[in-house]
Amino acid sequence: MTLTCATAELAALAALAPQGPEATAARIFLWVVVPYAALAIFLIGFCFRVIKWAWTPVPFRIPTTCGQQKSLPWIKPASLDNPSSGMGTVARMALEVLLFRSLFRNNCATLHDRQYVFGESKALWLAALAFHWSLLVIVLRHLRLLVDPVPAFVTTLAGWDGYFQIGTPPLYLTDVIAICAGFYLLVRKWRDPLIRYLSRWPDYFALLLLLAIAGSGMWMRYFSRVDLVSVKRLALGLATFHPVVPAGLSTMFSIHLMLICTLAAYFPFSKLVHVGGVFLSPTRNLANNNRSKRHINPWNHPVKTHSYAEWESEFRDKIKAAGIPLDEAQGD
Repeated sequence: MTLTCATAELAALAALAPQGPEATAARIFLWVVVPYAALAIFLIGFCFRVIKWAWTPVPFRIPTTCGQQKSLPWIKPASLDNPSSGMGTVARMALEVLLFRSLFRNNCATLHDRQYVFGESKALWLAALAFHWSLLVIVLRHLRLLVDPVPAFVTTLAGWDGYFQIGTPPLYLTDVIAICAGFYLLVRKWRDPLIRYLSRWPDYFALLLLLAIAGSGMWMRYFSRVDLVSVKRLALGLATFHPVVPAGLSTMFSIHLMLICTLAAYFPFSKLVHVGGVFLSPTRNLANNNRSKRHINPWNHPVKTHSYAEWESEFRDKIKAAGIPLDEAQGD
């Protein structure tokens, strides 16, 4: 994927160099063919993985239990950490998806004077939450390039994001937050030897790719400047399947677009697909009602069992002779 990213950037740089028909053909390839191909890979790959997870049988309730299960009336259950109802499960999932509740409760262990010291790890939670929410706001702001007329909530969101009116054009806070939080997550992987040992190159690549997209977008907005009218013509044409290839877009825009296409094509094959997988995790989306309802595996091979009632009936005379009380009175 690193080679793909580098090749895409070099192709984007070379796209605007030639003049005449060659330049038009290169722009059509980079601005039309590549985005459609990346979108097709993203949709097919993402749907395939989600459907594969959805078809995986889960005959038993295996939710993560982090609190008291519902049992006797006088014992207070943990309705969020160990939900026994559908509403409790929905609330738990909402807190997990929107606020990263399990990460908020995460602890870190450090070795101090040959003793393990457990402490809070709120910096990781704050950086992850800020990074994800900032990316969501950035994606929603880009809807103004894909739809016409622009929805009111997109305009309102952009106004709140640039509330402080720093510079011209106004500085978006989510741009700065996303870059800072992303760099913190990257430096954390490098500095901590345990995390560095567990991290593989794809873990770095996804984060570097997101930072490169955010950085190139900020460069276009605040330094090199891009023709937004031409960009919107191109985006609307792609969204309506009537592509238009405008002239005059900068090389930085081509790099930015190729990085986005690389991310879209890489997304279904990476850990980033957890954005859909979190909703299909049986440790989160199931209610823990094992005490109130019996769950039988429908794929179990039929086995002849010997119940207690059958055993009692078989040895009834011997049990009575031994003076052991019987559960079922038959008889005499």
